[in-house]
Amino acid sequence: MQIDIDPDSGFCFGVVFAIQLAEEELKNGGKLYCIGDIVHNNMEVDRLKAKGMEIISQSDIKNLHDCKVLIRAHGEPPETYRLALENNIELIDASCPVVLKLQNRIRLGYSEMVKKNGQIVIYGKKGHAEVNGLVGQTSENAIIVNNENDLEKIDFSKPIYFYSQTTQSTGGYEKMVKDIKKLIDENGTENQIEFIANDTICRQVSHREPQMRDFAAKHDVVIFVSGKKSSNGIYLYEVCLSVNANTHMISAVSEISNDWFENVETIGICGATSTPMWLMEEVAEYIKSFY
Repeated sequence: MQIDIDPDSGFCFGVVFAIQLAEEELKNGGKLYCIGDIVHNNMEVDRLKAKGMEIISQSDIKNLHDCKVLIRAHGEPPETYRLALENNIELIDASCPVVLKLQNRIRLGYSEMVKKNGQIVIYGKKGHAEVNGLVGQTSENAIIVNNENDLEKIDFSKPIYFYSQTTQSTGGYEKMVKDIKKLIDENGTENQIEFIANDTICRQVSHREPQMRDFAAKHDVVIFVSGKKSSNGIYLYEVCLSVNANTHMISAVSEISNDWFENVETIGICGATSTPMWLMEEVAEYIKSFY
């Protein structure tokens, strides 16, 4: 039996940077807080908790003083930085550069839209940490859409600047742009409204879709390793499943069933941008122990 780990799977550079910063701080001892799970993978979060990191919610910031707080790769809204200044909190900022660039673009776009009485529309998942940070750049006035049913929130008589959460699928983004253009035409007035679509999807993430399709097609069984809360993980798992019906999503070796490997010659192990390589290697070793 052949067992392969996908070399293109594992942490994106933003997550790698955040975890490196966390580990450097934890080596020095003392307390380190992190706003939300540093990565959407429970096994990696538990590993860092064991080293002394404590997970807090965004609302906990106002009750903390004179301490160190890590901002994960997803970024944070301006309110977090304001509270940190007020409460003498040292921020260890691990915001992904791609996310920071998008925050700045949305902040500038919002300033323009205010002058034009227009709207900022963000294609993303409501409540997601990155989206919360993006909406914060608009004084909480951005419109969040995740599917075609959400488009009714948009006023098609006003200008629209459209952006995307960095980890959304390119196919989903393109469909939303097409749907918005169609609705603009259907609701059009004598003067066509301004619509600017900004493709702000991270290419390091989006390029994994074709790579994942190729990898899944090469194996009899695919074990997709990911935290259940990872949006990127759920999406890439569905990509693998669409190519290979024998794809199974797990977050730990305890979820593996030996029945999956009967009469199988090749097994592929892959994961999300939030899946640590050490966990995929652990899965591979577990399977090897039986065969």
